Amino acid sequence: MTLASRLTRCPIPFEPDRAEGIDDRFAAQPPEIRDLLRGTAGCSPYLAGLIRSEADWLDQALAQSPEQALENALSGVTGLMSSEIGSALRRAKRRVALLTALADLGGAWPLEAVTGALTRLADLAVDQTIRALVADEIRRGRIPGATAKDAQTGAGLVALAMGKMGAAELNYSSDIDLICLFDETRFDPADVMEARAAFIRVVRKMTAILSDITAEGYVFRTDLRLRPDASVTPVCISMAAAEQYYEAEGRTWERAAYIKARPCAGDIGAGERFLKTLTPFVWRRYLDFAAIQEAHDMRLRIREHKGLHGPIRLEGHDMKLGPGGIREIEFFTQTRQLIAGGRDPSLRARETVAALAALADRGWVPQEVSAELTDHYRAHREIEHRVQMIGDTQTHALPRDAAGFDRLARMCGQGDTDRFRRALLERLERVAELTEDFFAPGETRDVPEMSPQMQEIVDRWPSYPALRSNRAAEIFRRVQPEILTRLNRAANPLEALRQFDSFLAGLPAGVQLFSLFEANPHLIDLLVDICATAPALAAYLGRNSRVLDAVLGGDFFAPWPGREGLAQALSDRLAERDDYEWQLGAARAWAREWRFRIGVHHLRGLSDAAQAAREYAELADAVLRALWPVCVAEFARKHGAPPGRGAVVVGMGSLGAERLNARSDLDLIVIYDAAGVEQSEGRRPLASRAYYARLTQALVTALSAPMADGRLYEVDMRLRPSGRQGPVATSIQSFESYQMEEAWTWEHLALTRARPIAGSGDLAAEVERIRLKVIAAKGGAARVPGDTADMRARIFAAKAPDGEWEAKIGPGRLQDIELFAQSCALRAGSPARGVEAQIRAGQRAGLIPRDEAETLARAYRFLWRLQAGARLLTEGALDMGAIGEGGRAFLLRECGASDLPELASLLAQHTARAEEIIQRRLDETIARAQSGE
Repeated sequence: MTLASRLTRCPIPFEPDRAEGIDDRFAAQPPEIRDLLRGTAGCSPYLAGLIRSEADWLDQALAQSPEQALENALSGVTGLMSSEIGSALRRAKRRVALLTALADLGGAWPLEAVTGALTRLADLAVDQTIRALVADEIRRGRIPGATAKDAQTGAGLVALAMGKMGAAELNYSSDIDLICLFDETRFDPADVMEARAAFIRVVRKMTAILSDITAEGYVFRTDLRLRPDASVTPVCISMAAAEQYYEAEGRTWERAAYIKARPCAGDIGAGERFLKTLTPFVWRRYLDFAAIQEAHDMRLRIREHKGLHGPIRLEGHDMKLGPGGIREIEFFTQTRQLIAGGRDPSLRARETVAALAALADRGWVPQEVSAELTDHYRAHREIEHRVQMIGDTQTHALPRDAAGFDRLARMCGQGDTDRFRRALLERLERVAELTEDFFAPGETRDVPEMSPQMQEIVDRWPSYPALRSNRAAEIFRRVQPEILTRLNRAANPLEALRQFDSFLAGLPAGVQLFSLFEANPHLIDLLVDICATAPALAAYLGRNSRVLDAVLGGDFFAPWPGREGLAQALSDRLAERDDYEWQLGAARAWAREWRFRIGVHHLRGLSDAAQAAREYAELADAVLRALWPVCVAEFARKHGAPPGRGAVVVGMGSLGAERLNARSDLDLIVIYDAAGVEQSEGRRPLASRAYYARLTQALVTALSAPMADGRLYEVDMRLRPSGRQGPVATSIQSFESYQMEEAWTWEHLALTRARPIAGSGDLAAEVERIRLKVIAAKGGAARVPGDTADMRARIFAAKAPDGEWEAKIGPGRLQDIELFAQSCALRAGSPARGVEAQIRAGQRAGLIPRDEAETLARAYRFLWRLQAGARLLTEGALDMGAIGEGGRAFLLRECGASDLPELASLLAQHTARAEEIIQRRLDETIARAQSGE
């Protein structure tokens, strides 16, 4: 049956002019179809546009049944490559959106058919995108052991549809909630991390393909925040990790979310197995009446967050979250399911209407209440759809003016707006009445019980500067119970409270920050997490509380933008004003937010130590790339343009190797080429050598000078030619001759990590050419192993390890391995800068056997995780007692240890083995050289 034969209602044009031309364009269609199209176009600007842009397709679709038209709309998106699928899905989205709207507005499809069609599109979009992207990863060899055939099932990756998508209840302009997991049992344990990285890439790219708005529109806004502990986990985790999380930490709202969970894409079988393992978590075997209070608390938090209080007023009322709205019916239903579903599997329906029916059948809800709520639920969802159809916006708010209600009423086929409003208000009030009594009364949250020590800390808060104003104290009183409640959930509440106390004591003012917490409660979770885990990061936050603004920017948890993206973003920011002091302050504020982001991601497991190291390095690169031309321009105002070919800023040490931690300074040298030009040509000309020396000092000041927004970096230039005695900037001619004729072995070792970062591209290429020339010429010197051994001895004599948890200084530790790796690169003539790459170069050159090279690399990775974690947690030497229980748990997680004794054992094993290998390899090489071999 075609759509025309199934129409039961028709919208009334609110803006008849928008329907102009429809009768002519669709003259071949039956009158009732033309009426439907005119009414639709006259009520919805968005649908009016679709009717015109998809007119040819629509003509064909209207000749079929709506179900056949749906199949045809979906048929063109299967088996495509990742480069093709975005456009195909957007075309399908437009057509499905138009078809479902017409079937809905015309009454041809009930609610379940409308939401089902939208969900089918979402399922297909996620599944086909995953297949295409997994196929890309397999072709590149990034998923161990996977074949092209495995792409059809996601190679072990599964997307769980959550929320309305899981229940096949998507609304007209819905986002989609997904949890992406992979089956780690498909892989050899040694390959799991490689597979994990590939699947994280797939999920991130999938999200972009579906969510990004292009000239062709978008597919679905995609939300991944329902995954286990989303603030600390990457976008895709193993099923084992998810199971462990839910077993140890899962909360009631997560149990409720899994009522609707459904594998929708990828490895469906693996997803079903995973859900089966979660059955004891979701469905408790006892009658869980505690869920009522927790659900009520959630409702109150939603209302508090959204400002949904007081009597129902139609203007601007939130049909989803407001009193009497859709969420109230869902909470009412899901809470009862949680109470009794563990004992009665028949209550475990995903769909709201089906669950209400099951609850009524089993006596948990009166039949008449179930029937009434079902009727109201369907009516509410239809209103929700029409509000969204007007402009294809993800809104649930009713209009705020009379014209808006007139439009909405006409879209519902009603010409009497007052009557429409009365019926709608009655429904909302009735839903509120039916659901409110079920939940515990009371709108205030009590302060949790505290120990005398904790109470003593809290009692001194009113004396702090941030709480001295009445306004600040008033706002804080409202958020304090929530803060204390969340602090109380920390592994060690007293430790967490002490850190929060230090944070609070350091705030100069509180009104803006407390208002931020009140409007965005999730920030409290972030703050509590930091206080419970990372004292140093908490102290940093106390000094720089404005970085929390970045968390609200929408991209705080987005994929890392990379070196180029960061540099462009900062350059664009600095270009906003031609004021040097402002630019330096803006650079500090910008970098501070990104540094905080890296730290939080590392702390919460969204990145590991290696990724954080690269991100800190890329951030430093971006700062240097963006700030160097600003410094040059400012200096040139007084002294003229740089004489000759300009200069290049070269990163040395850890910056050159792209491995920084939260507290790293920057090792820099500046190399210039005056190209025979004796002096600059500005108002105050300078001789070329003096010009570049003072320009370098200006850069150092720009980076390290303390300002209101702090400093960017400490800068160390001791690795320049001749060290402290040499000029701060070196000509390229002097640099080459010094390296070839005068430099010590330690300077050649340092050169293996040199990396041009900012400045003249041609000059940077010349510096790199010289670097490679020096390495090739000096690496074969017989003295390199002996000099390396002497350097080790001097380093060990100069500074002993700083405590039992030292990861950097001492035999077999980071600095020792790095020095040995540099000697490998130098002797092998390798361009590699990173430690592991340099060790591999040594292996290829026969300087170290493969098994020993791998042992050193493992030791280095372990020590780096310990070092990077320690620098994030504390400003001084690592003291396991001082960092607290949360910090210790973080380090244990980072280093793969179950407890401190195991961590100490791993540290001892790795350092001892690394020391043994390095000492033996150097001794053997020196002995061979002495014997003349």
